[in-house]
Amino acid sequence: MNESVVRRIESSFSASDGTRLFRRAWLPDDASRVIVLAHGFAEHGGRYDALASWFATRGSAVHTYDHRGHGHSEGDRGHVETFDEFLDDLTYFVDLVREEHPDLPIVVFGHSMGGLILLTWLRERSPEIAAAVSSGPALAVGSGRPPWQLRLARLIRRLAPGLKIPAGLPLEGLSTDPEVIRRYKEDPLVFEKLSVSLADELFSAIGRSGGGGSGVTVPLLMLHGEDDPLCDPEGSREFHRDVPSAGSELRVYPGLRHEIFNEPEAEAVYADALEWLEKHGL
Repeated sequence: MNESVVRRIESSFSASDGTRLFRRAWLPDDASRVIVLAHGFAEHGGRYDALASWFATRGSAVHTYDHRGHGHSEGDRGHVETFDEFLDDLTYFVDLVREEHPDLPIVVFGHSMGGLILLTWLRERSPEIAAAVSSGPALAVGSGRPPWQLRLARLIRRLAPGLKIPAGLPLEGLSTDPEVIRRYKEDPLVFEKLSVSLADELFSAIGRSGGGGSGVTVPLLMLHGEDDPLCDPEGSREFHRDVPSAGSELRVYPGLRHEIFNEPEAEAVYADALEWLEKHGL
């Protein structure tokens, strides 16, 4: 395989409400497809350099942006007023990327919270894209808070929606690779708290997607680590059971944790995703 030379570009754009969002791109000389990536909670698009570079050298123009309140983007850290702000941002960014690559098929990847954004977007917005890939989507939170804490957060939200509470993520569950966990802990763009508003919106979005994938109209590849303690793989299994679109597939990887794209076996996962895309003519 002749791998392409990749140009890395960083810039920003204004979302539909004027919020400035930071973006990154990995562009090969001759792209045959576009991948748009939605990252997870508390992190940023820069953590996906290995994945983006791998796909870019194999003919994908890869684009990602930092969610509002994340990374280099504007917005209060770990806070949104409504989950639909995430859906609106994804819609706007995909349309922006489509203008930049008008003749190429678009595939959207979403990891963790980004996976929840992606799957809710597919169900509720029926976007015109070629395919979608989810990774460890936050459909069932493995280390979720007791119900009374969620009810309390909803009560507090009425008075102080921006109040921050600890996310309580079990970081050892990110990857079997200690180096991945070390870099995550030392990353200055990663944060540890979220607002009660965002917490409530995330759990509400999980409920919104509780009907499964019956509304998905594009081919969907769902990837999940069997040993993921942050987002229970059963959430992907339940969602996938109702996906009607032809060619959709679920792959659960034994021994892998939450960030399957950051496991020692990551390139095998990348290759599985690329093989699936090529099988669908993408």
